[in-house]
Amino acid sequence: MNHDNSRILVGKIVAPQGIRGEFRVQSFAEDSTDFKNFHIICDKCKSENFHFVRIVPNTNVIIARIDDINDRNTAETLRGTELFIERNSLPPTKDGEYYQSDLIGFTVVRAGEKIGTVDCFQNYGAGDIIELDNGEMVSFLGAKVDFAKQTITIN
Repeated sequence: MNHDNSRILVGKIVAPQGIRGEFRVQSFAEDSTDFKNFHIICDKCKSENFHFVRIVPNTNVIIARIDDINDRNTAETLRGTELFIERNSLPPTKDGEYYQSDLIGFTVVRAGEKIGTVDCFQNYGAGDIIELDNGEMVSFLGAKVDFAKQTITIN
């Protein structure tokens, strides 16, 4: 996978919502309310004029719409579409913090053995999953990140 570190994946359109062209977005942001401040980049959308209709408190669910989408059928065509922001629009990280995109390409180690390289991250609702270059998926929960060695140690 050719990784573009200039853009950060912040969400994915998961389903239409209602009949007026609104859709549900799964947020990958630490706080979904941050979406109000993002300039969203959507490769499949004609318009980048996103309107966040409702951000559901204490969840990763956002209800949104785009100016040129006015019906459920058109919203359905965006199912699975990834939403990005420019990396340089994010605040710098503090010591011990990182963005998951910084970990792409790191070596993943289990019990002292390399099991693969980070290709991307997934989240199906039960926590972050590391997808390796060999197709294997492993839990990120409890992982230890070593920036100096560019390794992630998992249980």
